Amino acid sequence: MAETARAIGIDVGTSGVRAVAVDAAGRPVGRGSMSTDSPGLDPRDPELWWLATVAALRRLAAEADLSAVAAVAVDGTSGTVLVTDAAGRPVGPALMYNDSCPDEAVLAAIDAVAPAGSAARGRSSALARALVLLRRPGAMRVLHQADWIAGRLSGRFDATDENNALKTGYDPVARRWPDWIFGLGVAPGALPRAVAPGTPTGRVGDAAIGLGLPAEALVCAGTTDGCASFLATGADAVGDAVTALGSTLVIKLLSDRSVNSLDHGVYSHRMGDRWLVGGASNSGGAVIAQLFGRDRLPELTAALRPDRPTGLSYYPLPKPGERFPVADPNLPPVLEPRPADDAVFFQGVLEGIAAIEARAYRLLVELGAPAMASLRSVGGGAANAGWTEIRRRQLGVPFLPALSEDAAEGTARLALAGGAQ
Repeated sequence: MAETARAIGIDVGTSGVRAVAVDAAGRPVGRGSMSTDSPGLDPRDPELWWLATVAALRRLAAEADLSAVAAVAVDGTSGTVLVTDAAGRPVGPALMYNDSCPDEAVLAAIDAVAPAGSAARGRSSALARALVLLRRPGAMRVLHQADWIAGRLSGRFDATDENNALKTGYDPVARRWPDWIFGLGVAPGALPRAVAPGTPTGRVGDAAIGLGLPAEALVCAGTTDGCASFLATGADAVGDAVTALGSTLVIKLLSDRSVNSLDHGVYSHRMGDRWLVGGASNSGGAVIAQLFGRDRLPELTAALRPDRPTGLSYYPLPKPGERFPVADPNLPPVLEPRPADDAVFFQGVLEGIAAIEARAYRLLVELGAPAMASLRSVGGGAANAGWTEIRRRQLGVPFLPALSEDAAEGTARLALAGGAQ
């Protein structure tokens, strides 16, 4: 017999959609997923996101009883934006989080008016993408990926969350869209109202009811995929940190104050009265795979000697350019001298990435964040025991297990809290 669910989290990722249902205690009671990573599919097509969401929810309904669901929330890739007409219909494809703004003049216009610490500045600016998209005939409203999927579930397309809105220029301290955005030619009605993650924004509509959700269920504001992953780990106290050891190295620290520095690639997402401070380095698993290939990793890992540091001082990057803790598009990789023994070289590379991680957390403290009290690790590199010991020696804080690595699970807990309001 299927277990009863009280909340659903939906994670719209780069390669598919995952949906997780949790019970009243926040424990997962069912999962459903649908891949979008297939030849011929366009990841910029919002209708593809929706079709994958529908498939994931149908698979979830086969595992969990959704009749008592009180709330649902959606997370999406940070910085992915689309424009719609007045009825919420997409006007052309989206621009993704990793799409560069095709118009240098737009970037210059934002840099001329945006505050120095604004996450809307630079090439990762979602606002720059939005300004380009608003030129399309019939474009009336800017939405983020998570907003639009939530809108399909509720039937209304007028809300976003403070986390997804950050790179579109939202001011999370003043908690409003700043006037300088409208000076760039954005009509006030083009931007959705921004609310705290987890805030109910309306009840489900016919599409969600048709997928098994009860008519009284609430749609709650979601968050970004990175923030959702942090929430999934169980980290919830000031000083708790989470490092994602994936293709890149992503650092997040829960803080009691906002910390931002465009010069260092540091920005803060608001989580109620607290802040998720951090940034992302270009170092990480991608450079490891580039240097050694994936097939040799078990053999090289077995030869690690964490108690015998190599003394090599590397800054491993897959190519020139770094975002955080050094914001330098021309920073060269440092991978010399290379020892004859590949096992020693491998350990030196892992030590170098760990040194970047330690430097990143020190930088956050120097910029005003609280000291790191504990660390949870997620991503493929988190399973490497030898690398974990190398990192433990460099970071010097307790390493705690992550409750979960599933972003959808973090978003489900966000929905659970929102449904209880």
